[in-house]
Amino acid sequence: MAKNEPAERMKRKDYEKHLEKLQVELCQLQDFVKANKLRVIVLFEGRDAAGKGGTIKAITEKVSPRVFRVVALPAPSDREKTQLFFQRYMEQFPAGGEIVIFDRSWYNRAGVEYVMGFCTAREHDRFLTLCPQMEKYVIDGGIILVKIWLEVGMDEQERRFRARIDDPVRQWKLSPMDLESYRRWYDYSRARDLMLKRTSTKHAPWYIIRSDDKRRARLNCIAHLLKSIPHKRIKKDKVKLPPRSDKGRYNDQAGLRGMNFVAERY
Repeated sequence: MAKNEPAERMKRKDYEKHLEKLQVELCQLQDFVKANKLRVIVLFEGRDAAGKGGTIKAITEKVSPRVFRVVALPAPSDREKTQLFFQRYMEQFPAGGEIVIFDRSWYNRAGVEYVMGFCTAREHDRFLTLCPQMEKYVIDGGIILVKIWLEVGMDEQERRFRARIDDPVRQWKLSPMDLESYRRWYDYSRARDLMLKRTSTKHAPWYIIRSDDKRRARLNCIAHLLKSIPHKRIKKDKVKLPPRSDKGRYNDQAGLRGMNFVAERY
């Protein structure tokens, strides 16, 4: 294979084998975070169709939503527009024993808001100036912050958009904003470059994952996440089911007679 030639797409069987092992370790990470009251923020950014949703789903599929909490905020309300910019994001920050995953974050201001003209050039520059300071404040306060950018190529993004157009269960993923972002590819590229230059710091660096192959991207992302949060396996006592008590025993199915059951169509 030539040096610059993309790697062959990972086979599903290989992907599922590696994913299972990584998800076991995510469960171990979960136990460690709970036991030590850690506070973790993981934020995902990237172009539309970069694979953020699928990656987050792979991370959270086998863990507790009470530990791994996903935040995907809608556009700000009229009230929120009058607040400090970071305010609505900070309301979602983790308490002890939580990992909060932002499916898009305050970096909306460096991307879609800037490119689409939802903020002024001055507001954009102010964000890029203050963001590293805010993140240092968060980290100094004891929160672990992991910033991930999923980088999808132009051809692959187009392929995914076209697949969404033809798939009735994925058409909801294709909004007018997505189509406009597709048109403005190079505007988003320049915004990305400026964001990375101004906000990838020693205390809060950006980590970039190529996501043309979704399966490889998900595995690489989970492996990076596990490496970024120091943890070790928590020893647990073996769980044993207690014997059921026969006290008050009765025919508990008889009480369901005459109730409304859903038709068994399958």
